[in-house]
Amino acid sequence: MIDSSGALWRKSSRSGANQCIEVADNLGAVVAVRDSKDPAGPVLAFSPGSWRAFTTGLKHAR
Repeated sequence: MIDSSGALWRKSSRSGANQCIEVADNLGAVVAVRDSKDPAGPVLAFSPGSWRAFTTGLKHAR
């Protein structure tokens, strides 16, 4: 479990009206991801390298 109390959340520019995620990449060792409709809910944590590989893969999957 990560401490996301200092997270600066931003909504994904690719999120639609009903499918919104928020990302916090200011936490140092992790990139945190949560459902914007449930901000008190669970938070997924990725290493910065894993997050970069994931988002790069999405960009090239089009």
